[in-house]
Amino acid sequence: MKIGISTASFFSKATTEDTFALIDEMGIDICEVFLTTFREYRKEYVEELAKRKGSLEVYSVHSLNQHFEPELFNAVARTREDAEYFFREMAYAAKVLDAKSYTFHGPARLKRTPYNINYKWMGERIDYLNGIMHEVTDGKAEIAYENVHWTFFSLPEFYAELKKHTKVKTCLDIKQAMQSKISTYDYIDVMGDSLTNVHLCDYDASGKLAVPGQGSFDFVELFKVLLDKGYDGPCMMELYAGNYNTFDEVRKGYEYLQDCLEKAKRR
Repeated sequence: MKIGISTASFFSKATTEDTFALIDEMGIDICEVFLTTFREYRKEYVEELAKRKGSLEVYSVHSLNQHFEPELFNAVARTREDAEYFFREMAYAAKVLDAKSYTFHGPARLKRTPYNINYKWMGERIDYLNGIMHEVTDGKAEIAYENVHWTFFSLPEFYAELKKHTKVKTCLDIKQAMQSKISTYDYIDVMGDSLTNVHLCDYDASGKLAVPGQGSFDFVELFKVLLDKGYDGPCMMELYAGNYNTFDEVRKGYEYLQDCLEKAKRR
């Protein structure tokens, strides 16, 4: 298990292409690349990113959910096909960056009325999309469905039902679990051995997000549980720009997580 960072942590404070140098300076050797605008999905852009990453391992890629992911499940074929154009661009990004995973949010919950989710349809669509990902990346990358409090996967019960229809992998986000008012460990239980990525951010009793070490979340306990379950994937620090003032705080957050991981290994 390794500690890494998402380039999303630097959004609005550094361009995506400049984050590799910042990550390298912090001594971090694995990351998730978050592409946040349509121009960053383009072939020319991701190929330039690949040149800049040096020895840094890009484990996963992530798009801005609202751009196209919800429409991958639209009932109208033409709408789905337009969304698939951008999905294929992200698959190409995964290929050239040599990523193993695509962090996926899926449909958003835009209405307060109950949703009648067709899990069989969703499972079929996800398998189809994973087919595209496998085709473009020569079988090296696949989707990891992330729990997010404002999407279909806001509760563990969603994945418990979905996995009856697809073997899609998962990504755990502990801050999103908190915002869903559900224990992180309930998500871990339902994800089981499908878990392939973890997003980390600290928070306090009021729910205010913070750099790891500045809140109250017990990362040693989390790492101990993950290790006991045999998880050997990365744990990516994923912050928002408003969670810190200086890049040195980010570096210290990474070092804090490393220390927590070492303590968990000794337990």
